[in-house]
Amino acid sequence: MIANYHTHTVRCNHAQGEEWEYVEAAIANGLKILGFSDHSPQIFPNGYVSKVRMLPEQLPEYIQTIEHLKKQYGDRIELHCGLEAEYMPEIFGDLLALLRQYPGVEYLILGQHCTANEYDVENPNKWYTYPWDRGEEYKLANYVEQVAAGMQTGKFLYLAHPDVCLFRGDPAVYRKHMRRLCREAKRCGLPLEINAQGLRRKDIADSYPVPAFWQIAAEEGCTAVFGCDAHQPQFAGDAEYTAIMEKVAKDCGIKVLDTLEIKKENWK
Repeated sequence: MIANYHTHTVRCNHAQGEEWEYVEAAIANGLKILGFSDHSPQIFPNGYVSKVRMLPEQLPEYIQTIEHLKKQYGDRIELHCGLEAEYMPEIFGDLLALLRQYPGVEYLILGQHCTANEYDVENPNKWYTYPWDRGEEYKLANYVEQVAAGMQTGKFLYLAHPDVCLFRGDPAVYRKHMRRLCREAKRCGLPLEINAQGLRRKDIADSYPVPAFWQIAAEEGCTAVFGCDAHQPQFAGDAEYTAIMEKVAKDCGIKVLDTLEIKKENWK
């Protein structure tokens, strides 16, 4: 593993450590490229404030911090500034408008943690994808539908933890919907992320990566990328979890991309 594009900071309220500590760990672990992609701010209506992402007013300082690190470490590692964002259809345009104000954000990765819109607390179709171990097909279908719509925007570098919803229902139902997701990812040209964060979760058995999902992804000709999803510095490219991700890819036979091309995005 030489590149990781999935790294968080304390601004999301559930990560630890300073940015420079992540950079130092990445260098020590042999990474050549490190992308920061903390949970993106969103422009929520009605005064809603999320507790799991940075605030809009924190975005300029986030960009400035990473720009400073680029100058400080530029001769030792390639650094990038990105964000991990949900596709929330009603407010996605507001997020793009915010990004147009701050051109230092180089990329977005799609990490769908909830369906509908996060602030819709009374919406019966709004639910968090993890943890979730029920067998309601409509929830799985909602997840795939919203992720597919997000990929179709063309604004995302790749799809993070596509197998984050832990569906315990009929395996045939799971295969049907996840095959649709994989086919859409292939059509949109988006790699799928084999994510290490699920491997570190000890509170739920059989967390992601989900072998059944990755078998489908390989069958559909998708490509994969490794994502540390580091919320603590030591997990930026650590050997233990990298080896497990490599085994997941080898077992299913999916092609893994070592690096990704980050194009300058204008957020139109």
